[in-house]
Amino acid sequence: MVLKDKRQIDKNRHFFQSVGHALEGIKKLILEERNFRFDLIITLIVLCVGLLMRIAIYDWLWLFAAFFSVIGSEVLNSIVENVVDLIVGHHFDLMAKRAKDIAAGGVLLSAIFAVIIGALIFIPKFIELINK
Repeated sequence: MVLKDKRQIDKNRHFFQSVGHALEGIKKLILEERNFRFDLIITLIVLCVGLLMRIAIYDWLWLFAAFFSVIGSEVLNSIVENVVDLIVGHHFDLMAKRAKDIAAGGVLLSAIFAVIIGALIFIPKFIELINK
């Protein structure tokens, strides 16, 4: 008997198949998650400002730590939201709300971390630029 449904249910056969699935996930994040797109736009703006300000390599390290902290927590938040919605559907459940709120709180904490890093790097640069 031939299966009509050809969706994959087994493990990936090779590395490039895994990469393909990962790229599909990133594509879904970009297309379906507004906050993920916002995070990417802010990241691009900060990258451009960093290039214009010619920040030092150690500042880039901190900025990239902040970028990936926010983007990573946004990905985890999206996973939690999708899994919770899969389980409870469109019904209110206090534990589902709690899980979603905690995941969103994780994103907020990493965003605060990123703002602090950005302020520590860019405020002195802007002050230096103004005082010239």
